[in-house]
Amino acid sequence: MLGALPPSWPRVHDSPPPPAVPAARPALEDSAEWQPLPARGARLAAVGGALTLGITAAIGTAVFLFPLRLWQHWPWLPGLALAGAALGAWLAVKRHRLTRWKLDAHGLALRRGRWWQSETRVPRTRVQHLDLRRGPLERLAGLTTLVVHTAGTRLNAVAVAGLDQHDAEQLRDRLARQLDDDDDAL
Repeated sequence: MLGALPPSWPRVHDSPPPPAVPAARPALEDSAEWQPLPARGARLAAVGGALTLGITAAIGTAVFLFPLRLWQHWPWLPGLALAGAALGAWLAVKRHRLTRWKLDAHGLALRRGRWWQSETRVPRTRVQHLDLRRGPLERLAGLTTLVVHTAGTRLNAVAVAGLDQHDAEQLRDRLARQLDDDDDAL
């Protein structure tokens, strides 16, 4: 047959395939995977890191220059403050991108860092109460900080900053439900 096209070639009258639907994020109840913080929180982390390290660098430079009577070198002050702000923003974004959380049957886990790693596990039996905090910038970005207050003296509160507002509310509700279930069992 001369006019037949191979099956892999598109035909003029064929409609295009439907667009691929992105896979929905699994529900919290089904997910025991490490979850990243939302990418939009990186900007907020960068602002906080820039302010913190920029102000620290400016104060440190001033403390070094003025007592030693090196006033003629005052142009170093804004330069080092800007360098500190840039470094602080970069470090805060890296820390934000390397932070993961997981909620499973045992409780809440938080993992941070690549070189100096820290992993915090909050067993559900140690959770006392839960708070959600939203500052004005967090509300603008749709982010929330979940604070898990625990029994004990060391690390008696674990804060997970930069969570998506919906995820933070689901985490709080799920941990609170686990607390209620444990109280009913007693």
